[in-house]
Amino acid sequence: MSIPAPPPVPARPTLRIGVVGAGRVGAVLGAALRSTGHEVVAVSAVSEESRERAELLLPGVPVLPVPEVVRSAQLVILAVPDDALTDLVAGLHATGTWVTGQLVAHTSGRHGLAPFAPVADRLLPMAIHPAMTFTGTSLDLHRLTECCFGITTPQELRPVAEALVVEMGGEPVWVPEESRGRYHAALAHGSNHLVTLVAQAMEILRSAGIEPADRVLRPLLQASLDNALSSGDGALTGPVARGDAGTVAAHLSELSTLSEDIAPAYRAQARATALRATRSGRLREDAAQTILTTLDEETR
Repeated sequence: MSIPAPPPVPARPTLRIGVVGAGRVGAVLGAALRSTGHEVVAVSAVSEESRERAELLLPGVPVLPVPEVVRSAQLVILAVPDDALTDLVAGLHATGTWVTGQLVAHTSGRHGLAPFAPVADRLLPMAIHPAMTFTGTSLDLHRLTECCFGITTPQELRPVAEALVVEMGGEPVWVPEESRGRYHAALAHGSNHLVTLVAQAMEILRSAGIEPADRVLRPLLQASLDNALSSGDGALTGPVARGDAGTVAAHLSELSTLSEDIAPAYRAQARATALRATRSGRLREDAAQTILTTLDEETR
């Protein structure tokens, strides 16, 4: 008796995708979705840099004006600056560019579904934000496999957004509409300000003639990051957490002749550290007050 063959596995539906904005994020996400079998049919690019990025990451995909990109796609990815998103959606609505029933996803961290308000009854809107800093090169494609994506959608579209993220190798994380602003503030504070902090630390070392500054800092910073992510305030060490006000004063004296942004940044972070160390019970109230007084005196 022969065993009947199993039924064929249904083919995964593929989408015709248009990417508005061949910046660091748009070109990479387009390439990631293309690699999973979707068809990227068009991309918009204004600057010479973005045109080169589109050619590199999306070879063979035509570079077209935004309205043509939108009209050619089943899924439109809007990878534009946060402040431009609302006006772009409204402008495309005013010119009758949107196609009823289109899927449209923006990549803004700050915004949820609010920018889609003028077209909420015509489109299938999604916010899909990769929580990663991008270089705009093929290196980012590998990083997507470790990346969380903050998604906000109407409930019925949540499986669609999650599927797109999983296809790119990422992990979908649900962000309620009312939480988008705080979600984005957390990521910007942690990532962008970390870059400033590290650049300042390297500048201080180099001003002391210490090279390679990156080699000196890398093991310390990597250990600090790992400890902070696992233990939060429990990872605090250093002069502020110990209440060594004299050391803090000496640091500020050393930093006073460097770039004008460095000493104020040290002072602000030392103040925040003292407050957090006190709240977590790692620093006595009297020691914290001495630290705060020292910081205030150094501003006069």
